[in-house]
Amino acid sequence: MKLMDLLPPAYENNVTMAELQGLLTDRVSTLIADLSGTVDECFLETASKLLSRYEKVCGVDVDVSKSDTFRREILKAKIRGIGTVTKQLLMETAASYSNGDVEVIENPAHYSLVVKFTGTLGIPPNLDGLKAAVEEIKPAHLAFSFLYTYMTWAAFESYAHTWADWDALGLTWDEFTVYKE
Repeated sequence: MKLMDLLPPAYENNVTMAELQGLLTDRVSTLIADLSGTVDECFLETASKLLSRYEKVCGVDVDVSKSDTFRREILKAKIRGIGTVTKQLLMETAASYSNGDVEVIENPAHYSLVVKFTGTLGIPPNLDGLKAAVEEIKPAHLAFSFLYTYMTWAAFESYAHTWADWDALGLTWDEFTVYKE
């Protein structure tokens, strides 16, 4: 936005006013950018410089060597984990780590629960963080385990690829078991 454009037409040919408004436009643009950055830091989804502060407030170990996305996952899970533990809370916490849908299977007779990854194939990348989050929010007397989903025969057949097509992809076995189009 140029401030000169906001002035009446009488100032169009005024060199002094054009220079002054140019300087002011630069200052205003800088202020707007700074304000936008400050507002971004107020929200967990867009914060980066203040993540360490959010971690301290939430009682999470500060580890600046991890990516901002990784650190946000931990913080979101920590925030979701406040309050009464419910099946829904466990599902939301696990989903924030796996970036996909999860199902929580309760087994009260054996004092345990299973977190089944239904929206992500294979082992989620931040499994250690998820284990720590579940351990922290679940009742102490409950054991838990994870159930991973891999490519099924039905999914394999649904792709309608020939063996040559599969070979052309050059997938390792580990890549193949989590393949998704």
